[in-house]
Amino acid sequence: MDQLEEAADARDAAARDVLAALEPIEAAAGFVAPDAQQLSTDDQAALLAIAGGAKLYEHLLTGRMSVTAASGTRIPHTKLRRLEDANLVAQDTGHPVYAGQPVALTDAGRAAMFAARRAPTTQTPKVPARPGTSPSTPAQRR
Repeated sequence: MDQLEEAADARDAAARDVLAALEPIEAAAGFVAPDAQQLSTDDQAALLAIAGGAKLYEHLLTGRMSVTAASGTRIPHTKLRRLEDANLVAQDTGHPVYAGQPVALTDAGRAAMFAARRAPTTQTPKVPARPGTSPSTPAQRR
């Protein structure tokens, strides 16, 4: 009986550890940035490009900074700062900027990108009129 009680205690302790580890992840996944529903198409494209892999570079001669995605897309530094301020992306400062600092989506960024892609459409798709009919004539089925 003692062994069963010890096993149950160990199981309960492990369950508490798992729940404690999952709590920040679930909170971040449930977190939607205040403007996530209002992400511009440009912001959505930037998040999608960063999701495929991106690095922040500083040009050695001009000092200008920009993000280059694996797809070849360039994202201006100002857009990166805006996305960082919204906690949608994060950069790895362990690498020098001139060599390229990896930029990745945060959990909130992935959730915002997913929410933006899942946003319901407010308009129903229109069925194109058949050739030879007037726009006011409803399409007839055969």
